[in-house]
Amino acid sequence: MGPTTRKDPATEAWQLLLELWWSERPPRFPAVAGEFGLSPMGLGLLKRLEPGAELPMSTMAECLCCDASNVTSIVDRLGARGLIERRDSPKDRRVKLLALTAEGEALRERAMARLHDPPEALVSLSVADQRVLRDTLRRALAPELPPEG
Repeated sequence: MGPTTRKDPATEAWQLLLELWWSERPPRFPAVAGEFGLSPMGLGLLKRLEPGAELPMSTMAECLCCDASNVTSIVDRLGARGLIERRDSPKDRRVKLLALTAEGEALRERAMARLHDPPEALVSLSVADQRVLRDTLRRALAPELPPEG
């Protein structure tokens, strides 16, 4: 039996998570990006930059599944708005590091809050079902964490 025809609980759960994700992602991500005057790729870049952290541009290209020249143009646009800055790596002068500015951190926080608004499919579940889903996903992502009450 091939991987697309398996119906064990783990496979079915994964397929359902993907269906929910893909039903929400296409309309939501560009809409939220537009609310903040960003392209979807610009929002994706901000999402991957943690406040207070630096990330090499080459790593960002891998995260965004694009080439370095695409990242350069996205970084140019975000930099012109004062949202991110390029820094020289102290370890390798050929490497450029990306970091959020204070303004970028503030915009990222607002945009992430909008992205984290749950879709109606989850809001419409009972609170008990929401907790079960949350706790199950938490265990899948971080098995060492106990469920919250």
